Amino acid sequence: MSGVEKKKIPQPPAPAVAPGNLLSSVAPPSQLPNFVTASPIVPTVEAPPAVGQPVPVPVPVQPIIVQARDEPTPQPEDTEKFSPAIPLSKGEPLMSIRSPEDSQATQSPDSLPDSTPEIDKLGDIMPGSGLFTWMKGAVSTGGILQRVAEKAKSSVDSMITTLDPQMKEYLRSGGDLLVVVASDKEVKISPVREAFQTVFGKANVIGYAAQSDVTAEQPVGYAAAYAAAKQRIAHIRSVHGELNNNVPVVAVEGFLHESVTDRWYDMSLLILSQPSLGIELQLQSQGTPVPCAAVAAARAATPTDYVHAQTGCSVTIGSIMGASLQVPHNEWQEASTGVSRRELLHLAARSLAGSYKQLLAVSANEA
Repeated sequence: MSGVEKKKIPQPPAPAVAPGNLLSSVAPPSQLPNFVTASPIVPTVEAPPAVGQPVPVPVPVQPIIVQARDEPTPQPEDTEKFSPAIPLSKGEPLMSIRSPEDSQATQSPDSLPDSTPEIDKLGDIMPGSGLFTWMKGAVSTGGILQRVAEKAKSSVDSMITTLDPQMKEYLRSGGDLLVVVASDKEVKISPVREAFQTVFGKANVIGYAAQSDVTAEQPVGYAAAYAAAKQRIAHIRSVHGELNNNVPVVAVEGFLHESVTDRWYDMSLLILSQPSLGIELQLQSQGTPVPCAAVAAARAATPTDYVHAQTGCSVTIGSIMGASLQVPHNEWQEASTGVSRRELLHLAARSLAGSYKQLLAVSANEA
């Protein structure tokens, strides 16, 4: 032979496939990818064959070509655009502060006014500015700042008067209003003072002694009480000449009132008189029930020759009820019903002060 013949490697016969086998239709498995890089083949030195043995023919080895997987090239992602949360126009004035004429020329510091304009004109100088509009409303009459100041002052006054009730008269005394009470008894002066100071804020309320000699000691009926109250007011103006007709005078007169037969009530009549304005207000307090036996006792204690027997009794109902309830004569209302005379007079005096304030407002508008 001129060359060594290549011998074919015998292959084992293929197994017979039975007809109708489902596996015959299945394709052979594809070659799995190999991720191991090919390494160089190192030749091995084999021992020479023995004498008489055929020389083995080397079988050529086919190199395995490893192909890299085609991986998708990463594409650059779209760069997100930054969007500010606050637009550029936020905070810019909606309209120009300066007028078109002023925008043409730049004002120098020397040309600026020396004084600052009043706050009431800020709304005209800076239209559309919510801050200055709020400030204008805050400092105006009845604005939020004034209400806060009044609330704070009221809270401080309440704390002071709670710690020392006598300070209430001191804090609320003053002002232009002077009211005179035709009595020197604190049970009459105190409720009138508190009522007028509550309604007007500040008021000077003083009392002078005033007696009535035209009616009985205990008036019975509205007419007798009205005559006694008018007599007290006249006495005050005649004795105290410094009180002109522009000073209101308040008279308080207690009387017995029979609403129906044998139904008696102790009440008080309040009259405010101010001749300069032609004002005369009349108001009655809430009544306190009086037993018929007490009225009968007052009539029995009155002498038959009493001068003012037609207008009432010579003995007050307070003295009889006080002796019956064993309390002072000026505390029998509270002992009988739980409401003191001062509370009754205070409610009536507040109504009187409120009506008087309304009349003053009407007189001011007419003037």
